[in-house]
Amino acid sequence: MTGARVLDGQSVAAAIREAVLPDVHAFTAAAGRPPGLGIVLVGDDPGSEIYVRNKVRAGTESGLWVDLQRLPASASLTELLALVQSLNASERHDGILVQSPLPAGMGRAAAQQVFDAIDPGKDVDGFNPVNVGRLVQGRAVLAPCTPSGIIEMLDRSGIPIAGTRAVIVGRSEIVGKPMAMLLLQRDATVTIAHSKTPALAALCATADILVSAIGRPGFVTTDFVRPGATVIDVGISRITDEAAAKQLFPEGSPRLADFARRGSLVVGDVHPSVAETAGALTPVPGGVGPLTIAMLLKNTLTAARARHEAA
Repeated sequence: MTGARVLDGQSVAAAIREAVLPDVHAFTAAAGRPPGLGIVLVGDDPGSEIYVRNKVRAGTESGLWVDLQRLPASASLTELLALVQSLNASERHDGILVQSPLPAGMGRAAAQQVFDAIDPGKDVDGFNPVNVGRLVQGRAVLAPCTPSGIIEMLDRSGIPIAGTRAVIVGRSEIVGKPMAMLLLQRDATVTIAHSKTPALAALCATADILVSAIGRPGFVTTDFVRPGATVIDVGISRITDEAAAKQLFPEGSPRLADFARRGSLVVGDVHPSVAETAGALTPVPGGVGPLTIAMLLKNTLTAARARHEAA
């Protein structure tokens, strides 16, 4: 990546975790136990296995008690909801995270039913309707991890938000919509774009801050980016087709060498050529992903403190 300033999510995430660590130790001393995070993994999706492994490792290294609960892919939604209710009632679990995606057999509405069932005070993903409402009102205690991690990155990188024009490509409940709320609350002028938005590239090219979260490899090209803009790439896709890899990376690229060795590559929504136009750009991998985990740990500590003070 040349041209654009690289926004190193690994470094920012490490700084967040380092700042949280003394507070985790202080909580553990005061409460007589570490903050507890319950992670539920249903099925054996390879991507989810990686994400969960990273979350368990990061949480344990940061002094949390991390409890991984597994259910088979054949589990019913009723079984999953019963497990969530047991974690809601547990005194040891301060935060609850149910890894997405859920098995297709649970039905299209399963994820929302699970989010609805999680105790808002333990909802460290920030997806329960109570926490979504608080976010909209500008008084969130537990905000979604990926959008709040992006705000942390912009702040710690010295990139201004107030007075800027921000365009978000993607309208998901997990990234797009909460990202818009957080940017609005920091005085940006925000537009949410999506697959039905006309003249999408031209709209994106008006942005000072462009956030892409659609999961389409290399979709955002140079004509989407105003020179000097900050581009945040939230998309994560795994490509296994050599022709697709060669469309993204020039001959001789180290990424192509990685593809040849592994047979696949993890890439983002943003085409590598955007690095020549943007002023700042997050890499994939190593950009937004580590921030999401760091904010999960921070949210778990926040939830633990609130529960301890209430008790």
